[in-house]
Amino acid sequence: MSDQSPTDRYKADMPQIPGVSSTPRPGPLSNPTLRLTAGLLVVLVGIFFGARWLLRPHHTELPVAEPPPKIEVPAPAPDPNALLPHATQQDPGIASTSEMTEPWSSKKFFFKNALTNENVPAILIRLPSSSAALESSYWAFSLDAPYGNCRLEFVTDISELKNDYDFKAARHPMVGNPCSRTLYDPTKLSNLPGNVWVRGAIVQGSDLRPPLGIEVKVHGKTIEAVRME
Repeated sequence: MSDQSPTDRYKADMPQIPGVSSTPRPGPLSNPTLRLTAGLLVVLVGIFFGARWLLRPHHTELPVAEPPPKIEVPAPAPDPNALLPHATQQDPGIASTSEMTEPWSSKKFFFKNALTNENVPAILIRLPSSSAALESSYWAFSLDAPYGNCRLEFVTDISELKNDYDFKAARHPMVGNPCSRTLYDPTKLSNLPGNVWVRGAIVQGSDLRPPLGIEVKVHGKTIEAVRME
């Protein structure tokens, strides 16, 4: 009596191919060495891509630079000389009679010297006269001393005339030369060689002559400087 079951009796045997074993071969990952190598490769690839991600340039937003503070540059002060009248042959006006109503009032100006083509600093003084419409009511002259490089000054402070110039007889404003301490009296005339009378007689000091006078004319209400000595 056979021990085989009916199923086993009818199971066909696999044909045997010479040289080929019927035992299944293990897969490539069943080898421990290959599994270790594959694992290391996975780790290395992970490290490589992780390092690339960490080292990639990060686009960080730069802080917005604040605009530089505005520096207020003060406007240059106007040149006081530019505000003064400049008398020329075409436009000789230097003041109006309404500006010179008080005795000893004064106004500085520049006179264009036709001979040297220079702007000469000058001053107009209202003399203690009764009529502002008369040329004789005014005296205009160059502030440059006739000799030397000094600048004359119109001194209205009587105490300054008495103390700084040591002129105790001062009773009204005068013109002074601070370099030589010479004083000129606007109310007096002086006779120069050639029988020429000029205003501003020397009452103290060693200067050789009065200031260089500038002739003035009154046209209506306008005072004009027309000619210098």
